[in-house]
Amino acid sequence: MESIYLMIPLAPLIGSIVAGLFGARIGRKGAHRVTITGVAIAFLGSLLAFKHIVLDHAGAYNATVYQWALSGGTGFQVGFLIDSLTTLMMVVVTFVSLMVHVYTIGYMAHDEENWPEDSRAGINSYQRFFSYISLFTFSMLMLVMANNFMQLFFGWEAVGLVSYLLIGFWSTRDSAVYANLKAFLVNRVGDFGFLLGIATVLMYFGSLDYHTVFAHVEQVEGQTITLFGDHAWSVLTVACLLLFVGAMGKSAQIPLHVWLPDSMEGPTPISALIHAATMVTAGIFMVARMSPLFEHSEVALSFVLVIGALTSFLMGLVGIVQNDIKRVVAYSTLSQLGYMTVGLGASAYAASIFHLMTHAFFKALLFLAAGSVIIAMHHVQDIRKMGGLKKYMPITYWTSLIGSLALIGFPGFAGFFSKDSIIEAVQLSHIPGSGFAYWMVLLGVFVTAFYSFRMFFLVFHTEERMDEHTRSHLKESPWVVTVPLIALAVPSVLAGYLIDPVVVGDYFKGVITVAHEHEAIHHMREHFEGAWAMIQHGLVAPPFWLAMSGLGLAWFIYTRKPEIADMAARRFSWLYDLLMNKYGFDDFNERVFARGSLAIGNFLSRFGDQKLIEGIVNGSARLVGGVAAVTRYLQSGLLYHYSFVMILGLLGFLGWFVLRG
Repeated sequence: MESIYLMIPLAPLIGSIVAGLFGARIGRKGAHRVTITGVAIAFLGSLLAFKHIVLDHAGAYNATVYQWALSGGTGFQVGFLIDSLTTLMMVVVTFVSLMVHVYTIGYMAHDEENWPEDSRAGINSYQRFFSYISLFTFSMLMLVMANNFMQLFFGWEAVGLVSYLLIGFWSTRDSAVYANLKAFLVNRVGDFGFLLGIATVLMYFGSLDYHTVFAHVEQVEGQTITLFGDHAWSVLTVACLLLFVGAMGKSAQIPLHVWLPDSMEGPTPISALIHAATMVTAGIFMVARMSPLFEHSEVALSFVLVIGALTSFLMGLVGIVQNDIKRVVAYSTLSQLGYMTVGLGASAYAASIFHLMTHAFFKALLFLAAGSVIIAMHHVQDIRKMGGLKKYMPITYWTSLIGSLALIGFPGFAGFFSKDSIIEAVQLSHIPGSGFAYWMVLLGVFVTAFYSFRMFFLVFHTEERMDEHTRSHLKESPWVVTVPLIALAVPSVLAGYLIDPVVVGDYFKGVITVAHEHEAIHHMREHFEGAWAMIQHGLVAPPFWLAMSGLGLAWFIYTRKPEIADMAARRFSWLYDLLMNKYGFDDFNERVFARGSLAIGNFLSRFGDQKLIEGIVNGSARLVGGVAAVTRYLQSGLLYHYSFVMILGLLGFLGWFVLRG
């Protein structure tokens, strides 16, 4: 199996290298064939790994593949930890990536139209895009397969780098360049905290290997560190908080969430890949992997819980006022990431990972369906200019409906099982902040249903609001677009039935650690009587009625009384403006950090560079020039002047000797 484990990340990497370096020679077909083949091999290898580890009960594989360096007794290795958590992530990442690769053939078929005629960047852009998304898959696989913090950090930074390339793929657009810089810089803030967290682990554990660190947690548990003043902090609390700062950046939690909506400037396939199963879930996966550390710090768990709760509710509210079809889905991602984070804070790691899996399927489905609509609408993304697309795009319509029902947690769909598991776990939790988090995620159910079906009704129902030219060309997308939609719709319905064993079973036994006093999932296991019983219970539970209320209100307002929306926007203009302004996070960052940094730079330029440094340099030059201007009069060119000076010098030396004697 070792060779298969090695093949899984290397196959997409090889495809990426071939498409990137030899794209001009192999052409478009060669580029998408080699990258799709590489990801397909990785997917099949992931299925074999899942069978070997989970179904055949072979036990976890933990080994070093390559020793990169040895410094001060600390080894820096490339190594793999393949267990039930890893294999689940591998299958999800490679499956969604494979669907995105196939979908990209149709979506990027006419990419040359997106570039100016004189742009050299548009040459072989199709091949370059396939190279990037395949490299993205490799980076994520290296992250989830890591058995040490060094390789984790490598994959962590690699997905950030490739996301920078993909978000700003259409580099001739100012908005795309702004968005990828924003994503890169905001993630650097989180990554700085993440790196400090890894440094703390190395300092106190003396190792970067997961197994070694987790085995010595109890020895470090009582140690403290002084950060500010005389107050002592638990080392584990500091390490966990710093690691979670990294997760806040990657998984877009308040206040480091601002990069994710702007990442919609990239092509839709990468929006699906970033938001569904790869980059934004890296932070969720990392915290679950670090459960042996987090379980020893209730302070860190409480912080995670509150941040996730705020993100889930507040970002869902912003989704209500968005009119760009991709941005609505993007704010949905922010909200759902908040749900996953809440689950982590409640020590319901299994429920969070389960929601990560189901969310990957239905969110990729919704993004790709949005892309299908964008193709049909000739790249118009404003939902106010759509309407009535159901009769033109039946496959996109029904798959979008499945994705939307899964997103709002309709009983029987995948999102129902995973989202309700998190809500119930938070309700049963006794971690400080769990009461606040419960009401936030419960109210978030109503908000999710409202903005999801607001978009659904405005796009597929209501009157047709597009121009005549667009209407005359409306049709269903080609098979390379619709086949991935159908393939993703299937797990969006069926994946939830894996709640046993993933959540209430022993799927993560020996992989995820939960302290006895935090056993919220344990109480769920005691009352779980099967998926069908859970569906029956869900039909009378508050989340279902809140979701139906949000759906019904969206139907009434946007299909029967659309004037209510305009009236509400006018009457509650302060709230509408607050949501449209996204709570002022972007303005604050622009005024304080961006303009502040620019002001500091200008000050250092004017004072430090122009006055201080150039003043010293120019002052020295002026001094030398002044001395030279005076001494040049001594060079008269007359012999008797020089003789006179020599006589004066000789008399001076003689006088000096006489005085000394």
